[in-house]
Amino acid sequence: MDAGPLPLSVLELATVGSGQTTADALAATTRVARAADRLGFRRIWVAEHHNMPAVASTNPPVLIAHLAAVTERIRVGSGGVMLPNHAPLVVAEQFALLEALHPGRVDLGIGRAPGTDQQTALALRRDPAALSAEDFPQHLIDLLGLFGDPRVEGGLAERFRATPAAASVPQVVLLGSSGFSAQLAGHLGLPFAFAHHFGGANVLTAVGLYRDTFRPSPVLEQPYTIVTANALAADTEEEARRLALPGKLMRLAIRTNRLRPVPTLEEAERDPERAAAEEMSSNAVVGDPGTVVAQLRRLAADTRADELMLSASTHGVVERLRSLELVAASWGLSGVAHDR
Repeated sequence: MDAGPLPLSVLELATVGSGQTTADALAATTRVARAADRLGFRRIWVAEHHNMPAVASTNPPVLIAHLAAVTERIRVGSGGVMLPNHAPLVVAEQFALLEALHPGRVDLGIGRAPGTDQQTALALRRDPAALSAEDFPQHLIDLLGLFGDPRVEGGLAERFRATPAAASVPQVVLLGSSGFSAQLAGHLGLPFAFAHHFGGANVLTAVGLYRDTFRPSPVLEQPYTIVTANALAADTEEEARRLALPGKLMRLAIRTNRLRPVPTLEEAERDPERAAAEEMSSNAVVGDPGTVVAQLRRLAADTRADELMLSASTHGVVERLRSLELVAASWGLSGVAHDR
């Protein structure tokens, strides 16, 4: 398979490292977005996470507005907005406004997980009855109706508009790491993004279910699959493995529910849990450019992905930028960036 032409994108968590502030994290994300724009990546998405010491991306619409304003070509979106945390009308208004400001460049990636712990989810939703995701499919359909989907009858769209006179609408993509989301995306004829960077083992099952259940829709004639990957490249294999250690410790902290900022490389190397982090199973792609690209091509071939979305997990922004440059050059993307 010649995977060179396959689009690559970027997933940004706006991670906060040890010794860094929220402002530092957002400045780093801005640099990543500008570099990805010049390098030829198709899109950059920002996540929604709440009350986490290592993640500054709490409000995707606000961050999207900023990143779209400082870039020129790249699509900017959410990876994703956790719909159960928000009223569908509010989300529709926010993204209709973003689309009006940046026509043809805005993606609305939608997820159904809370993006946080149950206590924080309750603070966001304000009602214990709202902690269930049972209404997610109906809220998603309401959202599509507010964007003018002709298949949606009744619901919020009968009485409300996302914006008074839309000339275009954002692209809605359903995110997931399970068969439920895959089948819902297929049934509604939406693009589907599988969160392979979470480390789950069911990517092939999920993307297969998506394709099997796909129905053509007004927004998509054929299934379109985005697969995320935790990928970090450096000039040498040894350096890449070294730089990956802070990200491994961050993932261990998430799995053990002992959240912390991303440690510096020096802190990671002497961390008492270093051995446990290094022994933890992972599907992260780490190595020199040739190794990383070869593994990404294999992932694309195995999943029949239409696009790969990369998340680089380490402490420093310079290292993240270098990873993007190396992968872009080896993959064959057009453009050059030197934003350090």
